[in-house]
Amino acid sequence: MGSFFSSLFDPAAGATAPEEGDSNVVAIHSKESWNGHWAAHKDSNKLLVVDFSAKWCGPCRLIEPAFRALAARFTDVSFVKIDVDELSAVAQEWKVQAMPTFVLMKAGREVSRVVGADQAQLERKIQQLRP
Repeated sequence: MGSFFSSLFDPAAGATAPEEGDSNVVAIHSKESWNGHWAAHKDSNKLLVVDFSAKWCGPCRLIEPAFRALAARFTDVSFVKIDVDELSAVAQEWKVQAMPTFVLMKAGREVSRVVGADQAQLERKIQQLRP
C-alpha cells in the first residue's frame, strides 16, 4: 500500500528497471509514471523507444534480450517498456494493436514504428533517428 501512495506523490515511483537488472530499459508500471516520463521527453530531441509488449506474448519474450542489448549499446537513446495489459490506456492512446510494437518518439511526436519482433528493422530505425 505504501508504494501506491508513493506513486501518487512521485510519478517516478511507478517506474523500475526490469527484473533482470538491466539499467538502460525503464519499465513503466503506472499511468502517472508514464505521464511523468512522457512530459520529461516530449520537449526533447532525444529519441525515445517504447516497447509495448505483454508477458504472455512469445515474440515479445524472444526480442526482449535484443531490446536490452540495443539499450546498452545506444546510451544516447531512452528505452522504455510498457506491458499493454498493465497499462492498456497508454497502449490505446498510442494505437497499439499487435505485440510487440515499438514506437519511436522525438520532440513530442511519433517518428516511426516497428510492429513485430523485427530486430534488424528496429536497429535500423534507431540508427537513423538518434541524434
